Amino acid sequence: MTDWPDLAGRIENGSHVLPVRVYYEDTDFTGIVYHGAYVRFFERGRSDMLRVIGIHHAQLRDGGPDGRSLAFAVRNMTLDFVKPATIDDVLTVRTSLKGYRGARIELEQEIWREDVRLVGATVSVAVITGEGRPTRLSGKMIECLEKLSPASENFED
Repeated sequence: MTDWPDLAGRIENGSHVLPVRVYYEDTDFTGIVYHGAYVRFFERGRSDMLRVIGIHHAQLRDGGPDGRSLAFAVRNMTLDFVKPATIDDVLTVRTSLKGYRGARIELEQEIWREDVRLVGATVSVAVITGEGRPTRLSGKMIECLEKLSPASENFED
């Protein structure tokens, strides 16, 4: 079913929020979330943020705004683990746009359990062609990104 409300999360106060439940497969033998699972949760948050603002991975793959096959590739990710999550926790992945320029998008991400911040991430992604070469954000992508935070213009290097 593709018409479920909030299946891909929603925008609140300029940030994307996505609920995620912790399953057995996300944990290590102690029942604590394995560190690599947080990377998957952050990926879901970024992908669904893009989906909600009108940028769809499948459409980019099949021919972006100019007919070229495009994708997003993580260039850099810094993680800050604060507190653990455990099996059956319901978490919230928050994704905020820091800025964009050229081929890059900079994001801040956090994972919360109710009012407790568990993990933070700073993520830089690049738009690449099907051949793996960086390419500039299209006007359509910029238009979609501005839905998140009109005040967030280009960032400085």
